[in-house]
Amino acid sequence: MRIFDPHIHMTSRTTDDYTAMYRAGVRALVEPSFWLGQPRTNAGSFADYFDALIGWERFRAAQYGIRHHATIGLNPKEANDPRCREVLALLPRYLAKDGVVAVGETGYDSMTPAEDEVFAAQLELALRHGLPALVHTPHRDKAAGTLRTLDVVRESGLAPERVLVDHLNEMTVAAVADSGCWMGFSIYPDTKMDEHRFVAILREYGTERMLANSAADWGHSDPLKTRATAEAMLEAGFTEHDVDVVLWQNPVAFYGQSGRLNLDPVPGFETDAADDALAAAGATFEGNSVLRGVRA
Repeated sequence: MRIFDPHIHMTSRTTDDYTAMYRAGVRALVEPSFWLGQPRTNAGSFADYFDALIGWERFRAAQYGIRHHATIGLNPKEANDPRCREVLALLPRYLAKDGVVAVGETGYDSMTPAEDEVFAAQLELALRHGLPALVHTPHRDKAAGTLRTLDVVRESGLAPERVLVDHLNEMTVAAVADSGCWMGFSIYPDTKMDEHRFVAILREYGTERMLANSAADWGHSDPLKTRATAEAMLEAGFTEHDVDVVLWQNPVAFYGQSGRLNLDPVPGFETDAADDALAAAGATFEGNSVLRGVRA
């Protein structure tokens, strides 16, 4: 089984997570730029973070056999902090980088005027740079926020097939399905959506334009929820092909619109026999290794 997690925040996860994900079938992922959990106080801290996403984290994932890609943007929660507005001027530099496969995550948190402005500006950047956009829907008043999201997407001129609207649920999926945008579901241990609810949605709406992600971050989350989703689909009578469509082909099709996906096996991980060893035990990035001590 091959799995592509289209939304996971690996910067906040451990190397044990990478090991477990590889063994579960994860071979590629996308890490959207995210908020820190506490306010960033200047644009320079974003530059360092973006550099880490396209540099160190990409290297770290490869040491465990997983291809890492990123989306770059100003998260809607941080769009409300005036100290962060300078970040918009930084984005074009990063949107030209290898491994950056979309603008985002952008969208709404509290649906404020500042979020309106930043969301529209980032959709314009996606148009200008020929990239898809990953859109976050708000956790509060989600139904209204999703409809407002779709209005902004229509006004932007960005084709719906180049937009992934994420964190959907039973109340919001129909509107996004009708819009022509891609539909993302974050499979969580307790909140948002679980694998069994997602399977019920697949039964009703089918597998076209459907993506499942773990959205794992520094909070209570599970980086193996994509594998749990695959198993729930099989238990519910979906075929192995259906699983491959949702957990590999669909994320590849969406992010492949960037022209920047690298899905080649990491050297040293061409076969499953390599899953207990690092691909390049002596490799370093800026002089740093993911190893501690000596490894046989």
